Amino acid sequence: MMSSAELPARQALAFIRIALATLLFVHGVARVWADGVTPFGGFLEGQGIPFGLAIAWFVTAFELVAAPVFAAGRWVTAIALVFAAIYACGIWLVHAPAGWFVVGLGRNGAEYSVLILVCLLANAWAHRPRASPTK
Repeated sequence: MMSSAELPARQALAFIRIALATLLFVHGVARVWADGVTPFGGFLEGQGIPFGLAIAWFVTAFELVAAPVFAAGRWVTAIALVFAAIYACGIWLVHAPAGWFVVGLGRNGAEYSVLILVCLLANAWAHRPRASPTK
C-alpha cells in the first residue's frame, strides 16, 4: 500500500511521464504531417548510417505507437530506454554539433534534448522491476 507521503511524488512522476509522451508523440505526428520521414531517412544515410529510411520509419512509428503506451504507464522502463537510445542518437547526430544552447547563445543545441533524455532515464529508473523480498 502506498503511503500518503508517496502519492504526490508518484503523481508528479506521472505528470512528467505524460508530458514526455505528449512531446514524443507530437514529434512523430509532425514528422509524418510534414512528409519528413523520407528526408529524415536521407539525413541518416548522409551521415553514413545504412537503412536510413527504415530507421526513420521505425523511429516515427515508435513515437506514434509507444508514446501513448508510455503515457498510460505500461512498459515504462522498456519504452523509456528505447526512447532514450533514440534521443541520445539525436543529440549525437544533430544537437551536440550545434552546441549546447537551443536559443539565445546558440541555435538547435542539445540542452533541452538532454533534459528529455534525463527525464526518460528517471522514468526508466523509477519503474524498473524490483526484486521480490525473499521469505
